[in-house]
Amino acid sequence: MMQITDLATEQKLLPLLRQAFRPLFLFGAAFSAIAMLLWGLILGGQLQLQPVGQVLFWHSHEMIFGFACAIVIGFLLTAVQNWTSLRAPHGPTLLLLTLLWLAARLLLLFGEALPLWLVALVDLSFLPLAAWLLAKPLLAVQQYRNLFFVPVLLLLTACNLMMYLGLYLKRYDLQQLGSLNAIWLVTLLMAIVGGRVLPMFTANGTKTTKVEAWPWLDRAALASLWLIFMLHFFSLVPLLPASSLSALFALSALLTAIRCARWKIWLTLRVPLLWSLHLAYWFIPLGLALFALRYAGFAVSQSIALHALTAGAMGSMILSMMARVSLGHSGRLLQPKHIMGWAFLLVAIAGISRTLLIWWLPEHTFSLLWLGIGSWVLAYGCYVLVYFPVLTTPRADGRPG
Repeated sequence: MMQITDLATEQKLLPLLRQAFRPLFLFGAAFSAIAMLLWGLILGGQLQLQPVGQVLFWHSHEMIFGFACAIVIGFLLTAVQNWTSLRAPHGPTLLLLTLLWLAARLLLLFGEALPLWLVALVDLSFLPLAAWLLAKPLLAVQQYRNLFFVPVLLLLTACNLMMYLGLYLKRYDLQQLGSLNAIWLVTLLMAIVGGRVLPMFTANGTKTTKVEAWPWLDRAALASLWLIFMLHFFSLVPLLPASSLSALFALSALLTAIRCARWKIWLTLRVPLLWSLHLAYWFIPLGLALFALRYAGFAVSQSIALHALTAGAMGSMILSMMARVSLGHSGRLLQPKHIMGWAFLLVAIAGISRTLLIWWLPEHTFSLLWLGIGSWVLAYGCYVLVYFPVLTTPRADGRPG
């Protein structure tokens, strides 16, 4: 417990800098809405903008390393206080981390004339600094179970570096490989974290018995995702027969879908904070199944399959987790405003329009792209407006954080 002097010091802190989720959720969500809108305007020719690496590099890089990584770090550096009972990064340390993230976003958007090494140095510093801030309290209390996230953050840094090397060497294959690796790694994180919390959240939120894990199923599903990541990371995918890849993705989709089904989404339909998380998780087997169809010879583009994991799973899970964590860690009841249910639905529409609808209706691709962009911007804009007062004011229960 904090001493009185600590509480007095806490009250002098700007509320936005008391826990990592506050600035990183707020700025990350706002950035995603702005970046998505800019992407649409550039695609449509309404805006002339020359970000670092041109617009395709910027979009694929920033939605992972700008948006998703900000939320991942906000979540981890908030959760570590619960895991260790030690004070998480706050105050000047958190301000430095946030400014570093923000500087990278501005440099990538407006720093085309700057040396690439400078932009890369600033951007590549964010995740290692966050990994160090995460590792310190975990090592201090010898809490090794969650230390797993530290090498994951360093692997994400390696993926980011790969994208910059591809840009410097003018090798699109390296840029794409770095982006793909990062997407599979974040997908793996979602599968791990989702498997830990969804059964518990569902039982608590619906007042039903918690679904007991099947260890063999969890291990098999996660092992298949690890294998997919490793095949991409070491560039082994082109060496394997398409039939083997199709079988691997189909097996992974099946195992992940069985996990999802066992958590009983139908029990959650009256609880937006729950059904939104379940729906987000279902996008993972959808993406895996689309990859299986692609390698089996069906007309499924890599972009469509990948966006099931990004626009679908990541977009939905991040919004739902932010809505939940922001309430719980600000001392409020887990009862979001009614409009957030519509926001969860909108971001799911963004995922569906960018994947299944474009696959089925390719002649309407541009209109469906704008449907996805508009739905995303509205969903995340809604989060920013609704949660701004939550994130910028002290905890409702008066506790630190």
